[in-house]
Amino acid sequence: MTHVKLHPGTQNRVMNRGNDPFNHFMNDFFRVDNQHSNSIPSVNLIESGNDFFIEMAAPGYNKADFNIKMENNLLTISTEKEDKEENDLNFLRSEFRYGSFSRSFKIGKNLDTDKIKATYENGILRIGMEKREEAKEKPARNIQIN
Repeated sequence: MTHVKLHPGTQNRVMNRGNDPFNHFMNDFFRVDNQHSNSIPSVNLIESGNDFFIEMAAPGYNKADFNIKMENNLLTISTEKEDKEENDLNFLRSEFRYGSFSRSFKIGKNLDTDKIKATYENGILRIGMEKREEAKEKPARNIQIN
């Protein structure tokens, strides 16, 4: 089982709404700040049978925008893409952000890091790794007593 930490501040922002929910709703709805520009894509960590997957929700990118690196059992996914500027458009509100980010994951020794495969389709980056033979679940068997 893998544990993932939440981004600091997310829980406080959601939990500390105070006594006036309407004002907080209006402030959150109309807030224009750089809160989203530093956002880090969300991930799913999936373990199934003989495989392990990391799925990252990163819409608006191209395959070439991603840099995936494995070094000392640390998998790092990053981009260097900057927001597009549409000078001829008059945005009333713009929340689409495609800024740079970097996420790192410590990969256990029970995964074969030589056989990593990555795909990017419909805004989801999916990275798959096979479990090493010794980490795969063995089927149940009967043991005879001599």
